[in-house]
Order: sequence, then C-alpha cells, then structure tokens
Amino acid sequence: MDWSRIEVEAIVADYLQMLTLELSGQSFSKTEHRRRLVALLDNRTDGSIEFKHGNISAVMLKMGIPYIRGYKPRANFQTLLENVVAEQVLNKQSLDQAALAAVQQPAIVPSANDFSKVITSAPQLQNRISESYSIHAFNPVKKDYLAREAENRSLGLAGEEFVTQYEHWRLVRLGKSALADRVEHVSNTKGDGLGYDVLSFEPDGQEKYIKVKTTAFGKETPFFVSRNEIALSKVEKERFHLYRLFEFRKSPQLFDLPGQLDQYCFLDPVTFKASFS
Repeated sequence: MDWSRIEVEAIVADYLQMLTLELSGQSFSKTEHRRRLVALLDNRTDGSIEFKHGNISAVMLKMGIPYIRGYKPRANFQTLLENVVAEQVLNKQSLDQAALAAVQQPAIVPSANDFSKVITSAPQLQNRISESYSIHAFNPVKKDYLAREAENRSLGLAGEEFVTQYEHWRLVRLGKSALADRVEHVSNTKGDGLGYDVLSFEPDGQEKYIKVKTTAFGKETPFFVSRNEIALSKVEKERFHLYRLFEFRKSPQLFDLPGQLDQYCFLDPVTFKASFS
C-alpha cells in the first residue's frame, strides 16, 4: 500500500531531524525515533519504515545531500517522496547550516599503523530507470553539498596522503619494501594534471596510477570525475585504479575500481562547456 502524504511528511521530517543531529555531531537513538514515528503512521512495520528510510537516503543523494549513516540508499521511490523531501529541505535552515559545516570542515590524516581492515568491496551497479535530461529537470535544492565537499581541498589532500601510506604498508606486507619506498604522492610532488594522485606498484613492479576520491559520508555517496580522469581510466586501464575513501572522519575504508570507470558507475553529465567558436 502506497504511503499517504501525511505519512510521508512525518517520516521525512523525522529523517531530516536525525540527519541534522548526525551532521552536527550530536548523538541520537534511531530506535527511539522509530518508536515515536510509528504512532504517526498507518500500521507500518519496522521493515517498511527501514525501507522508506532507504528511499529517503536515495532522494537525498539525488539532491546532493548526505544521507544518514546506516540507511542504505534504495532507489525507485515515489514521486511524492521526492517532492516532500524537496519542500522540507528548503525550509530547514538548521540542516543547511549543519551540512555546510560538515562538508567544509578541514581534515587531517587519521593515524593508522594497521590498514588490514581498510579495504572493502565496491557497491554493485544497480538497475536504473531511464531518465531523459530535460530543461525542466531542475534540482530545487539550492546547494549541492556533495559537490562542495568534493571541492574541500583539505579533505582531498588528507585522503591522498592516507592512500599513499596505505600503499606503502601494502607493499611492505607483500615483502616489497624497495617498491614501497618508491610510492609517491604525485599530485603533491608533480601537480594535479596527471589524472591520478598516487603512483604505486603491483608486486611484479608494474606501475599503478591511483586516483583518490574522499568523502566523510557513506559508501554509496556519489563522487565527481573529470574528463581527463575518465580518459585515463580507458587509455591506462591495466594500470588505472580509483580508490574511493568513505567514512573518512569516523573510520576510513576504501574500495578499488580498477580500469575503466564506466564499467562500475553511471557517468552523468553535470556541467557542459558553452562556447561561441
């Protein structure tokens, strides 16, 4: 049974309150929030509520807003849900302030002597409903917080240095100390025009070109890639790796996307160059 507007408004308001608390670094109980929410809904089960939370997470990502940790995004949501989220986000100044502070906060490299639990599997590419790009398909949210986080140079540099340390640790663990000593943070030493950030090596000595994308948010958070990076992933598909670092401020983990990026991700155009010749 579809959720009514009253139900959707109630669960979205509760979700946004929890998200604001999380982004502000304040503790809260998901169980207690769900207990209070049940009284406002039409006999919804815990499973149904959890699923709707995942739908809201998917809407948040579509609008360029972080989602609540632990509520994995689930696509194929009601149009009504997207409309209600947009309406409530636009009127929630506290969320705007908390999100801006979270994405613009400077970052430092976490201390890590043991990287054995850093690597995890990548999200699976899911079926997507075909969407046509239209001049009417505007995002009503004024700020794309995820794009702003991608511009946080402090966070980006900290993530690149973390990966440099990880690659050194990995090669030492494999008994390749000489190769480990050649791992280089090239975006720092040679500039950021190469299309990758860290030069590392396979155990046989083959070079690895590692592009690092870092977020303080969840595993499914979208990231931004340049035309140069996409091209490099195709031309150097035997050497190119994109390391996606997530939950960076809490408990850093990463997954590896080796080779051509378009085999793992939907690559959506977000900007176009407008010229007169």
